[in-house]
Amino acid sequence: MKKKIYIGAALLSLLVLASFSRTSERYFEIAKNLDIFATMFKEVNALYVDEVNPNQLVRTGIDAMLGSLDPYTNYIPEDEVEDYRTMNTGQYGGIGAVTREIDNRTVVTMIMKGFGAEAGGLKIGDEIVQINDLDLAKLTREQSAQIMKGQIGTPVSLTVKRMGHAQPIRLEFKREKIKVHNVPYSGMVGNDIAYVQLSDFTPDAGKEVKQALLALKEQGATAAIIDLRGNPGGLLMEAVNVSNLFIPKGKLVVSTLGKIPENNLNYETLNTPFDVDMPVAVLINRSSASASEIVAGTLQDYDRGIIIGEKSYGKGLVQVSRPLSYNSQLKVTTAKYYTPSGRCIQVLDYAHRRPDGSVGAIPDSLKKTFKTPNGRLVYDGGGIDPDIKTKTEEAHALTQVLYEKGFLFDFATYYTFKNPAPVDPKTFRLSDDDYKLFVTWMKDKDYAYKSLVEHELEQFLEEAKKERYYSDLKTQLDQVNARIAENKKNELMLYQDQIRMLIEEEIVSRHHLERGAIEARFKYDNDVKKAVEVLHDAALYKKSLNIQ
Repeated sequence: MKKKIYIGAALLSLLVLASFSRTSERYFEIAKNLDIFATMFKEVNALYVDEVNPNQLVRTGIDAMLGSLDPYTNYIPEDEVEDYRTMNTGQYGGIGAVTREIDNRTVVTMIMKGFGAEAGGLKIGDEIVQINDLDLAKLTREQSAQIMKGQIGTPVSLTVKRMGHAQPIRLEFKREKIKVHNVPYSGMVGNDIAYVQLSDFTPDAGKEVKQALLALKEQGATAAIIDLRGNPGGLLMEAVNVSNLFIPKGKLVVSTLGKIPENNLNYETLNTPFDVDMPVAVLINRSSASASEIVAGTLQDYDRGIIIGEKSYGKGLVQVSRPLSYNSQLKVTTAKYYTPSGRCIQVLDYAHRRPDGSVGAIPDSLKKTFKTPNGRLVYDGGGIDPDIKTKTEEAHALTQVLYEKGFLFDFATYYTFKNPAPVDPKTFRLSDDDYKLFVTWMKDKDYAYKSLVEHELEQFLEEAKKERYYSDLKTQLDQVNARIAENKKNELMLYQDQIRMLIEEEIVSRHHLERGAIEARFKYDNDVKKAVEVLHDAALYKKSLNIQ
């Protein structure tokens, strides 16, 4: 017996020593590499042929180091901490206006309802030329953004050019606490379906969704559409709170699993739900990520709602913030998250990079199959697959150019100056005569671009020259190019459905702000139409969820 005890003690000692040895070796490697970096930096700073910026040089090194891990592990220096805090909380000191750079102009693209910009008379379409008597032409975009924001209660003045006014207008404001709402829009679709658009998961996201649903239920809503399209995610607990609205208290929503045991956690619903029986449709697309995928995956795993749209982004990684010296911060990935069925929907495998450093998707051979309570099959390793897939029409290159160069925005400003306000955003349509006016208005505008077909034809031409087929194909290629050039003359009419939709949104937003722009989009929204169809068809809804 004593011999066994001695042997056991000896083995335990060896294990402790081995563990201690590995830890010591790791700390030595860290210290050694930090010393190498420090001495190398000193030598470069002293000997390099040109003067170097030490801050920029170290920042480049830090970004490259963290970039080798994943895109979500980031260094946040002191001068960027406030922007980072704004992104996470949705709060900042400002006047409630959104601006955009168009052709070296800073224009107001949205006014937030109920804040100083609206009360002080700023309008969508205004071009800001001065902030506090400082010319914007002499400032960078970052500098002007910093001046616009500031301490709550402090004054700020804007000088703007406005259509119909010969001279610039000076407007005075006082900065206030701006809270960007997680729910920019909620309303009824028809007489019985609640529609709630959730754009972020900053604090109070769950509360905002609940308040919207309660108000719409009082208006007669018997089913709900939760729109998570384009939602990049945010706070994990807010994803739990939103999920909790539709599933009972005490249910698992998400699990996190990391290297450190403290990061291995289960998050369960804590509150009484809003409604566990109301039919629900969740809209997602390729830009729905992180917390959005937790909500969609949870409702899917519990057979609680129909997921409609495109496969989601596939971000199954959890980040936390850690304070660093000199008021800087580190945002670091600490765990992967798993939906209630046990699936991780992380699409890219950053832990196993290719020899060239690129990252590949999780191979199909490693993807696992899971079952919901109703026996439906769901999968991990690549985002949330919708129960009902819809096809999103890609914006044509012409439409993208017209938007990026500001022609649609500027025409909407011109149209708004000439015409009365649309009464109902949901029914407003640009008439054929108005669209012809737009086509005429565009005649002297430079919007040259290359279509996808032209790019592919150029590549084909280059390959034909390499393979010495060009001389044989030249006649046919010239004919194709001529046909493309001819068609491009009529593309404003050919793609008028896409262009009309964006112009209508811009025009309506001038009078009804963000709410109007969202409502103007409904008549073109195939995902919303499909959700309404499913929610109105009880048999189809049950079949989609495999309810017997």
